[in-house]
This record gives sequence, structure tokens and C-alpha cells, in this order.
Amino acid sequence: MRILGIDPGYGITGFGLIEAERNHYKLLHCGAITTPAGMDFSARLEIIYNDMVQLLEMAKPDKVAIEELFFGQNVTTGIGVAQSRGVILLAIRQAGLEVAQYKPMQVKQAVVGYGNATKHQVMEMTKRILNLSQLPKPDDAADAIAIALCHARSSTSMLANLK
Repeated sequence: MRILGIDPGYGITGFGLIEAERNHYKLLHCGAITTPAGMDFSARLEIIYNDMVQLLEMAKPDKVAIEELFFGQNVTTGIGVAQSRGVILLAIRQAGLEVAQYKPMQVKQAVVGYGNATKHQVMEMTKRILNLSQLPKPDDAADAIAIALCHARSSTSMLANLK
């Protein structure tokens, strides 16, 4: 199963495409969609949407997983990320794909085994699970890969099959 993980943002949207077969995982591609700071915000959203449409066409994922929005201290930034996430979800929907959404704590639990793991622990475990020689860059791409791994591990668990 090809799983595309997405870490939404409006400056940088990370993505990671993995192949998951039972307990074996392989990184196929990762990277980021970027938009220039200072550009009109609606133009940034258009870039994100168009690039996401192109990415979905090229990657041909079976499943897509995206991180749920987490509002920290800066609500203004959260609103921009929410708008970016909206155009990403629209592109996924228009591609006819289902999307799974995960909270940051769920990603940490699935990848590290501990919901309060640090970002560094998640990145190190992602590197180990995929047998990578170095951490993927940028960090947003590494986060997206962890989201894809979360979906792979969650969707293949015995509990997921008890619907």
C-alpha cells in the first residue's frame, strides 16, 4: 500500500510517500511544498493547492494521512495553517481519495510507542523504522513521513480490522 503523509503548513507543507506491506516500510519520496513569505496569502494557497494536485497525480497513493490541526500559542498562525489544510483536503477529495487524520499524540504513539515523545525521538525512530542513513530534510518532510507511518501502523493493526 502506498501511503502519502502530509504535514500541512502555509510556508512549508511536508510530504512523505511510503510503501507499507505488513511490517515492512520503504520510503519512496519525500519533500516539501513551499511558498514565499510576503506573498499574497490567497496566492500562497493557490500554489499549495496546485502543487498538491500535481503531487497526488504523480505519487498515486492508495491512502493519504494528514496531521490534525493543533493550536499552540499562536492562533494567527493556526488560522493560516487551517486554511492551507483546507485546500489540501479539497485536492485530496477531488482526487477521489480518502484521508485519515491523526493528532500529533497519535503519531508519536504509533511511531515511538509513547504519546508524549519528543520531536527528536519521533525523527530518530522514523529513521530506524525506514532504515535510513540520515534524517529526511526538511523537518516538515520527516514529520509527514511519521504521519504516513502512523497510518500504516494504525491501519494494519488488528483493532483496525474489527469494524
